[in-house]
Amino acid sequence: MTNTLTIGERVGWYRRRRGLPQEVLAGLIGRTADWLGKIENNRIELDRLSVIKSLAEVLDVSLGDLLGEPSLLDWTGDSGTETVPALRAALMNYRAIAPIGGRTDADPPSVAMLRKEVGALWDAYQDSRFGYVTGRLPDLLHRAQAAADHHDGDDQDQARRLLGLAYQLAATQLTKLGESDLAWIAADRGLAAVRPTGDPLVTGSLFRSVGHALHATGRYAEAVRLTEDAAGYLEPHLKHATPALLSVYGTLFLSGAMAAARCNDAATTRTFLDAADRAARQLGADANHLWTAFGPTNVVIHRVATAAELGDVQVAVDLGPRVDTAGLPMERRVRHALEVARAYSSWNRIDDAQAMLLDAEQMAPEQIRHHFLSRQLALTWVRRQRGKPTAELVGLARRLKVLD
Repeated sequence: MTNTLTIGERVGWYRRRRGLPQEVLAGLIGRTADWLGKIENNRIELDRLSVIKSLAEVLDVSLGDLLGEPSLLDWTGDSGTETVPALRAALMNYRAIAPIGGRTDADPPSVAMLRKEVGALWDAYQDSRFGYVTGRLPDLLHRAQAAADHHDGDDQDQARRLLGLAYQLAATQLTKLGESDLAWIAADRGLAAVRPTGDPLVTGSLFRSVGHALHATGRYAEAVRLTEDAAGYLEPHLKHATPALLSVYGTLFLSGAMAAARCNDAATTRTFLDAADRAARQLGADANHLWTAFGPTNVVIHRVATAAELGDVQVAVDLGPRVDTAGLPMERRVRHALEVARAYSSWNRIDDAQAMLLDAEQMAPEQIRHHFLSRQLALTWVRRQRGKPTAELVGLARRLKVLD
């Protein structure tokens, strides 16, 4: 019902459902009725997740309710006609938690074949092919579980690691689609799959998916604590760290920095970014070990994103456009472009913001379609043009399914 509403308009919609006057809701989050009126009428952009979370808590709705998530995954040639429901069914397969009645697959894949399949889907995710990944994850999870059940010895440990990485991919992809509850299930299943191996690398990588699930539900303080706990778990293994382990360790701090920024904790944000920067300098260059896209450039990208979350728009406007992301996976490049577009829009450089968003859409239309920032920006720009938006902007809003 609220797909074609901005976040501010959704706030007003839920406020009226709760029977709250503007001055009451505004007072409950320490703001003025004038501020809330401007939010509900799209005169002020509402894109900081810390503020949106505060409103969601007072209105007793989920963060996703105000963001307009989850969003429907379009059927494409890549996705087929079985998408999120099929993935939900795979995650709720009782055999994954209580394997009874014999093996689930008469011909489980070899470890080498499973490694190739997991790697191919992770690569597709980093290419922002969300429909392709979602449509193929159910079969991958089934095959990976069969391999973990069938093999023994070292092959079984390897299969369990790969099963954990498949679950991590499911959690990461579901977070992008706004399916936060399913993402949490996938993250939990992944850690359970890997636990018997005692592998700190894959376990540390799976902590990222737990962090993503916490972010998706607005549990930012818990995500900060997770970062600290996960870093403590990995630190004893860092004395002779491989580049992959160093990348996983550094990426944890990037996720933690975003969580701290969404808690309005600038000091912890800086601490986590500095820790990530030290890991990136030790790594020495941008890399993509275990699909982390970690390195100095990703650290700078997060400096821009955390500045925007903390309300330091000038930092984001000054630094964001100067970051060269050409060497990073598409998913990272487009995510950074969204942050730059947000900063431009907040700085009232709407033409620059629209150009950035349109360029990003050309690179990765599925990713732009499924991010609340792009939907929010496009619809807010339409509203502000008072019934006379440009054909280009109307076309963008319709492609993002926020305008009838």
